Amino acid sequence: MTDLRALRAATVAGHGEDEHVHAMPPGHRPGLRHLFEILLEDLDAAHAHDPAARTRLEVALAYSGVHALWIHRLSHRLWHANLRLPARLLSQFARFATGIEIHPGAIIGRRLFIDHGMGVVIGQTTVIGDDCLLFQGSTLGGRSMTRGKRHPTLGNRVMIGAGARVLGPITLGDDVQVGANAVVVKDVPAGAVAIGVPAHVRVPKAAPAEREKLQDPSLLIEYTI
Repeated sequence: MTDLRALRAATVAGHGEDEHVHAMPPGHRPGLRHLFEILLEDLDAAHAHDPAARTRLEVALAYSGVHALWIHRLSHRLWHANLRLPARLLSQFARFATGIEIHPGAIIGRRLFIDHGMGVVIGQTTVIGDDCLLFQGSTLGGRSMTRGKRHPTLGNRVMIGAGARVLGPITLGDDVQVGANAVVVKDVPAGAVAIGVPAHVRVPKAAPAEREKLQDPSLLIEYTI
C-alpha cells in the first residue's frame, strides 16, 4: 500500500517557489546506471500495455509518451540538483517535440505509460505512484495560482481516462480509475472509480485485480446504478 500522505508531503514546504522540496521519486536512486534501468522499465511498460506495439525498438523510436517520460527523468534530476533553468528548457523542448507537458518538478514513479499522449499536462507539484496509465488529453493540474502543493497525488496503478481533468491538491488512492472526460476535484479512495462532470465516485463490487485490464470505467454503467 502506498503511503500517499508521505508522498504528498514530499512536495510541500514553505511558501515560496524555491522552498519546495522536490524529492526523488520512490524507488529511484542517484546514478546513471540506475537511471538507465528506470528508462528500460518505462520502455517495457509501454510495450506491455499497448496492444499495437510490435517491438521494443518501435516503441523506443516512435512513442511520444515514452520520449516525454524519458526527457522528464533527465529534467527532474536536473531540477533535483537545483539546475532549474536547464531543467525547464529541457521540459519545454519535450513539450515542443511531443505535445506532452510535464513540469520537471513533478515526482513520477516507475513504469508510467502515457498512451498517445498529445495534450497531456502534469503540473509541478504532482506526485504519481508506480504502474500508472494516462491517456491522451488528460490533465493533472491545479485550481489556483497560490504557491505550495496545488496538484494531485496519485497512488499506484491509477488509470486516468482520455480528456479527464484531475485538479487541485487531492489524493487518488491505489487502483483508482478515472473515466474519460471526467472532472475530479475531490479525493477518491483506493479501488474506486470516478466518472462524470463533476465526477461521481463509486466503489465497484469486483476487486481491482478482478476487473478487466485497462477498461475505461465510463463504459461500466453498472457502477452508476
